[in-house]
Amino acid sequence: MNMKKSGKKVFIWVAVGLIAILAIAFTLKSNKRANEEKMAVVSDVSTSVMVRTGLVSKEVINSEYTVNGTFSAYKQVDFSSEVSGRVLERLVDEGDYVKSGQVLAVIKSDAIGVDLENAQAVYNNALKDKERFENAFKSGGVTQQQLDQVKLALKNAESRLEQVKLRYSDTKIKSTINGFVNKRYIEQGAFVGMGTPLFEIVDISKLNLNVAVNEMQVAQLKLGDRVEVKASAFPDKKFSGKIKFIAFKADQSLNFPVEIELANNTDNSLKAGMYGTAIFRLESSENIEPVLFVPRSAFVGSVSSGEVYIIKDGKAMLTKVIPGRIFGEKVEIINGLAEGETVVTGGQINLQDGVEVSIVK
Repeated sequence: MNMKKSGKKVFIWVAVGLIAILAIAFTLKSNKRANEEKMAVVSDVSTSVMVRTGLVSKEVINSEYTVNGTFSAYKQVDFSSEVSGRVLERLVDEGDYVKSGQVLAVIKSDAIGVDLENAQAVYNNALKDKERFENAFKSGGVTQQQLDQVKLALKNAESRLEQVKLRYSDTKIKSTINGFVNKRYIEQGAFVGMGTPLFEIVDISKLNLNVAVNEMQVAQLKLGDRVEVKASAFPDKKFSGKIKFIAFKADQSLNFPVEIELANNTDNSLKAGMYGTAIFRLESSENIEPVLFVPRSAFVGSVSSGEVYIIKDGKAMLTKVIPGRIFGEKVEIINGLAEGETVVTGGQINLQDGVEVSIVK
């Protein structure tokens, strides 16, 4: 009886062991199948690149675009001393309105004063000598050569006197424009040397709005074109200006500086240094044929590269195009694309020609 019981126990343990082995084998096989399925999914994903896309569309060109810039004074003059001396009088202060020719300050220069007195005395003596020699020449008391020498001495004395007078006039600092005293650097009684800054005068009866446009935009502008202008400080007001300068050379950012001249309000509410916006309206959009556009983000690198990726049969195909004008975030396409084609607008950094793509919705 004991042997029978022992045989049954062995059989039971063997059966349990076999079942455990079968269970482990089944689990391992299931895990392997699951891992293979996951690897297959990963393999499929890794062969495609996730991208965002946009469509090539036909639209009528919006003939209006805006460019921001800053206002500058119509005229600005910085006055510096041309003589050395003490400020005898300061006749204007910051905020004062001055006219062209008005004296702003007087500088006392003893050296120039002495030179003027001496030059005047030499001229007076030379003038008397000329009159005396002319009378003597009539009576034969002097020769023609002697008279000519006296006349030459008078001419030299006159030139010398005029030079000193010009230097003396430099002691009176006069404005050369109409405008406001924006800065005053001196005080009465102060000593100034040659080149010392004295005043800054600005004329804001007119202003210049300085903006920069790209090469596509500058090609459509010409001198004298009327431009609507707005100031950030006065959003409800509109000003009218005209183009007075278009740069002949692009700046470092490959844009072309443009100056727009406009009249200020009677109360001179616009100030130099304020921010402004130029609104360019090129032409009426009526009866204009629509043109092809793509999002600006479709270009590989920059618009100047002339390269975009289009999607064909689930693959990204690098395509050469000829870009045209730029309107904000849209770029005109002159050649290379057709309406309705799909272009890649995001994820180009991971693309190569012919790579499969997955589109992100």
